Amino acid sequence: MSRSQIQIFDTTLRDGEQVPGCKLNTSQKLIIAERLENLGVDVIEAGFPVSSPGDFESVSEIAKIIKSATVCGLTRAVENDIKVAAQALEYAKKPRIHTGIGTSDSHIKHKFNTSREDVLERAFQAVSYAKSFVEDVEFYAEDAGRTDNDYLARVCEAAIKAGATVLNIPDTTGYCLPSEYGAKIKYLKENVKGIEKAILSCHCHNDLGLATANSIEGVINGARQIECTINGIGERAGNTSLEEVVMILKQHPYLKLDTNIKSQELYGISRLVSDQMGIYTQPNKAIVGSNAFAHSSGIHQDGVIKNRETYEIIDPKDVGVTESAIVLTARSGRAALAYRAKNVGYNLTKLQLDEVYSIFLQFADRKKEVDDSDIHKIIESSKVYNEIISA
Repeated sequence: MSRSQIQIFDTTLRDGEQVPGCKLNTSQKLIIAERLENLGVDVIEAGFPVSSPGDFESVSEIAKIIKSATVCGLTRAVENDIKVAAQALEYAKKPRIHTGIGTSDSHIKHKFNTSREDVLERAFQAVSYAKSFVEDVEFYAEDAGRTDNDYLARVCEAAIKAGATVLNIPDTTGYCLPSEYGAKIKYLKENVKGIEKAILSCHCHNDLGLATANSIEGVINGARQIECTINGIGERAGNTSLEEVVMILKQHPYLKLDTNIKSQELYGISRLVSDQMGIYTQPNKAIVGSNAFAHSSGIHQDGVIKNRETYEIIDPKDVGVTESAIVLTARSGRAALAYRAKNVGYNLTKLQLDEVYSIFLQFADRKKEVDDSDIHKIIESSKVYNEIISA
């Protein structure tokens, strides 16, 4: 893998599906998995096989149909989990077992009621056992964000010694500031013996709204995989948003980091996941929200009409959106009204526009948004209607 290449590990079908009420059946998962592969993701985390017969079936069926992406199954650091995951991944062309254990003092004391040394041993044993089934083993240090860096480095060394090919450094609770998370990745890059044998991976949660920022800081500081979901769905406040990190890297070429994602497919797969899961995507969601390329302020509309780049740093077509939306409201100016009127067949002169605009404002004050049918009504009610249609 190129040093500038960032692998995209999609966990929509595992972590993303943990959103209450968003359970997918196997056929739905297969539809999304095929679209993820077409999108260009490097790794598809298909599920947690031991958790239920349905999840086992989904992972197994996805493993059969995916041709180029790695198919991954999640486990705990438990032998039966790992064995079942290996069985589910039997038909995968590129199988990966993702195993791990909590490493923060909070997890060690309250979740496992054990010691740091015991967790080190369990981490080593889990990776070693997974390695007996597949070559590609990813180890996660759960709650790494709140784990002491020195101890975290020791756990990573043990995982590498056992054969881990990827080290997942999750900010499980979404607690880290970007500078803290970036520094953690940098510390591991510089202090873990044998780190050149493994890829560091970012898995950030959005509890404080910092998942995307933390993931970007992670790759700037040496991580080469980002774990994310479509629309940023996931536990609690969600995961890192795939579309956000992909477009950040694409729009900032000076970072010299890139992905294999076909960005033109982003809007389409966003809608697919939203529809299949029955989960609402907020209108102001970056990149794929319905308002991401919509303009209602007169000043912004005028700028965009003259030159899109005045207020848009992304070409809508780059993410699969047909065009920017000029939304007519009471805050819209003459330029926006003339633009929308032209789209429905009216070429207004300046004097005609002045007359029509005064009527438009009265209309817009009574309605949240003025649509194309309203434009016809407004122009038909104006004093200059006959003049306009005879031009």
